[in-house]
Amino acid sequence: MTRQPQAMPLAFQASQNLNLPVRQNAERLPAYLLEQDRVLAALLEWEKLTPLGEGRFSYAVTSLKVFQLQINPVVSLKVDNCDGKLSIRATDSELKGLDLVDDFDLGLEAIMEATPKGLEGEALLSVSVTPPALLKLIPKGVLKSTGQSILSGILLGIKTRVGQQLVKDFSQWCQETPISSSEAAINSKQLGEE
Repeated sequence: MTRQPQAMPLAFQASQNLNLPVRQNAERLPAYLLEQDRVLAALLEWEKLTPLGEGRFSYAVTSLKVFQLQINPVVSLKVDNCDGKLSIRATDSELKGLDLVDDFDLGLEAIMEATPKGLEGEALLSVSVTPPALLKLIPKGVLKSTGQSILSGILLGIKTRVGQQLVKDFSQWCQETPISSSEAAINSKQLGEE
């Protein structure tokens, strides 16, 4: 009996940097980044997020159509705050509705930092997957460049939401939320470090 060679997994990644000036109330950014639910709702589509407990979320990534296949990734996210920084990382992932793939792995490492001038950050998004037999005839280079293009598009979409929706939400939060004593302590600590 001859064995079929195992298909090699494809791996691709994309990264995006953020340097976003915030002209008003930049000193309040560290306190705003502590509002994990609110910040994630501004970064991602809230209706696709499911809170799972302290700092943990499930996110149904927008459906993608790749070479006639409908792809619905679902990612478990872990969110942490430390020293004016918000970090988001994927802890688990799966493809919904595509039973042809059982080794899908989506990685996400993102950090956003409050600075005296605004927000800085970076995100790295990666995918490793063995292409299903339906895609066997498509050259590996085409699959890889398509995957990288999709990942870059996802990160660019998030960066655009940061520049628009997150800044708008931050401004609204500043109007709705009085400065607390703990926020004042954070602000004075940061001013002392400059």
